[in-house]
Amino acid sequence: MKEKQKTIQDIRAFNRYYTRLLGLLDDHLLDSTYSLSEVRVLYEINAQQPVSASEVIAAMGIDKGYLSRVLKQFEKDKLIAKQVSGEDARVTLISLTPKGALLFNELNAASEEQITTLINKLSKEERQQLVDHMQSIKNLLGGDR
Repeated sequence: MKEKQKTIQDIRAFNRYYTRLLGLLDDHLLDSTYSLSEVRVLYEINAQQPVSASEVIAAMGIDKGYLSRVLKQFEKDKLIAKQVSGEDARVTLISLTPKGALLFNELNAASEEQITTLINKLSKEERQQLVDHMQSIKNLLGGDR
């Protein structure tokens, strides 16, 4: 059991390192007024739009009530638009407004710059090794569930 406990401690230590490295626990991700979870919701909307709340919940595995609060804030901030689905009138589809798309693009560029800064010091081979190790972690833990 000691070996298993050591593995757990090592994984948790890495998680603390990585979240600190990227500032993922900051109240405001990438110097925005939005949290990591809120930015991730923006990402899912952008990637799948138009998208239903149910699809965002499935993609992120988040609580329906939490998503509802985030979407209300996004509506208030004029980041999203809602429309009734043409296929099912019970379903509301969510898309980014031009303001929401602009914000998403700014945050996406800031995130890419952050990662670029981290990997700039690595050689091409080291970058590939890093990506290979990340893929191995995903594969070992069950992929993109």
